[in-house]
Parts: sequence; structure tokens; C-alpha cells
Amino acid sequence: MESPLCPPAEPDFRLIETLAFRPKEGFIRRDRHLARMSRSAATLRIPFDKVSAVEALSKAEGENALRCRLTLDTKGNFHLTTGALAGNPCFWQQAISKERLNASDFWLRHKTTRRHIYDAARASLPSGVDEMLFLNERGELCEGTISNLFLETPDGCLLTPTDASGVLPGILREELIDTGQARPATLRLSDLQKAKNVYAGNSLRGLIRAELVTT
Repeated sequence: MESPLCPPAEPDFRLIETLAFRPKEGFIRRDRHLARMSRSAATLRIPFDKVSAVEALSKAEGENALRCRLTLDTKGNFHLTTGALAGNPCFWQQAISKERLNASDFWLRHKTTRRHIYDAARASLPSGVDEMLFLNERGELCEGTISNLFLETPDGCLLTPTDASGVLPGILREELIDTGQARPATLRLSDLQKAKNVYAGNSLRGLIRAELVTT
């Protein structure tokens, strides 16, 4: 039986960090991204060298904003790919996926190429829907395919699903929690429906206003 504390046998398995590069700012939240990759690498017993990671990132340059994907293989090798980073959308339509996450799934807590359920959901997004939200087996809100979820309460606080619900500890989410702008909570569909505002968020794009739609 495969141990979750070792890299899987899949030949293309990688750890992933997706960062925004902006010419006047450099990499957004770079140190948080590298710290998360380092934690996952340590958990999975994968070599991680921050100096090599920074060197790999240094290849991203130019006068335009870039979407940068840094990967780490099981032997400790980094690889960087970049592409143009388009402007942020003003609004997203979200729907609820029929697939459920298992809150105890070890792999939900690490950003890796083991993203089958997320990739399948994004590949089959209904027309007019920008993001699919997942519930876990207990009916608790978890996350989207590429974003964490944030609900604004009437008093202006942002609530985000807890780690225990089965979510990736997103970098923007981490920053908002650390700075007191958001706090984890066990959330259900009823909380989403009565929220003052709903946001999808990730480190690449920040917070995007969102609305739940039925499909």
C-alpha cells in the first residue's frame, strides 16, 4: 500500500507553485510560495534547496506581467514555465460540483500534480460558469478548482473553510489569515447563501467577487 508520506510512484509527479511576476514588484508572495513548497517537500521526503528555487525563478523577467509555474520533481530538480498573465476578471460565476472531496485526503493539503478531480471539473465547466466549488462528505464547503473560498459576513469579516474540511492551504488565504483579515470556519451552503459578499481567491489573482449559480 502506498504511503502518503512518500512521493507516489507516478513518473511525472511534481510539487507545484504558481506565482505572479510583475515587473515593478517582482514575484508576488514569493517567500510564502517557497515556504509552502519546502513544507510539502519535507513531508514527502523530497530534496528542496531554496537557493536553487530562487535561481530557477530568476529566469522570469521582462516588461509584462507573467504567470509562472515552478515545479519540483522527486529528485529535487526545479523547472519553470511562464506565460502572459491576463488582467483580472471583475466577477466570477460559481457552481457546486457533484463530486465530493474526502476531508481526510492527505493530498488535498499539498499542491501537486495529483489534481485529477480539479482538472476534470475545470475541463467540464458548464457554459457561463467560471469556477466549481466542492463540498466534502459532510456537506461542508471546501474550495474551488483553482481558488479558495471567502465569505464576507455582515460585520465585514472574511470567513474561509478550515483545513479540517479538506482544503489546500492557499497562499493568499494564508496571508489573509496571518494578517487578521480572514479567519477559518466550518461553512455550509447556507452560510454561502446568506453571505454579504462571496469571493474566490488565489495568490495569482487576489480576491474576485463571485456569485453562486445553479446548473
